[in-house]
Amino acid sequence: MSPGSAPKLSDQALLGSGLDGPELERLAAVAREAAQAGAAVLRRHVGQLGEVREKGSAGNLVTAADLAAEAAVLEVLKQQTPGFPVLAEEGGQRDGEGSLRWVVDPLDGTTNFAHGYPFYGTSVGLTWEALPLLGAIAVPAFDELFWAAPGLGAWRNDQALRVSRCQQLADALLVTGFAYDRIERQDNNYAEFAWFTHRSHGVRRAGAAAVDLAYVASGQLDGYWERGLSPWDLVAGVVLVEQAGGVVCAYDGSPLDLASGRLIACAPALRHPLIEGLAACRPLPGASYGAPELDPPAQGDP
Repeated sequence: MSPGSAPKLSDQALLGSGLDGPELERLAAVAREAAQAGAAVLRRHVGQLGEVREKGSAGNLVTAADLAAEAAVLEVLKQQTPGFPVLAEEGGQRDGEGSLRWVVDPLDGTTNFAHGYPFYGTSVGLTWEALPLLGAIAVPAFDELFWAAPGLGAWRNDQALRVSRCQQLADALLVTGFAYDRIERQDNNYAEFAWFTHRSHGVRRAGAAAVDLAYVASGQLDGYWERGLSPWDLVAGVVLVEQAGGVVCAYDGSPLDLASGRLIACAPALRHPLIEGLAACRPLPGASYGAPELDPPAQGDP
């Protein structure tokens, strides 16, 4: 089976869900409405951050904008799909009935937003049995609304999307990111960043996984990999890439498991080069970037 012919997770989700065409279109419209509601709140909060605090791990920020945008998204979902369970980044899990579940990141790229860097957005995805089914990503700073669903295609505003036709790694513009726990472990993506930077047109680090995936779907980026992600970072973007003709998989090429937090998303021809490159990388010594405490003790050390 060629990379481009592998079953899409979103197609499998649609088949399993049994949704008919009108209901699928309705739910896609709900995702767009909810994402736009969150993005509208973010626009109002630009330059008016108030309190910025850390949650969980160092560098993992939350602002009043995250909370207000999530409230706006959840209100739309409550009105339009009152019985659906929801998993939201800030509010946690809301119980409901059935196998369809909304997965929400109200502000993907909070650190960017807190610093006034305009690469952030609101992501609203729908899963069936933990498989990504459809989703929408609103990027308010650029007035972009991305959305996708099986059989309905992948779109940015009124433009149909298609992944790039890049055929080899040497010609690729890639993107990745670094998890919040990067300062605590050697498996932090530093070696992979260097490996692919040396072998491609370049690797970007934009700081918003959902938006990165949207730009892979649009063909502006040729490929993406990252570790340490959460389902709300991934669901909508995975559907966008798949429905735009791209490939999504685990680091080793197996089907993506959202719970793993690791994925490759790319133009079909880059699937094998990315898998092979990731397999070739080993973590850099912490001492090489000023973190010797991450290195295991040398033999003979106490």
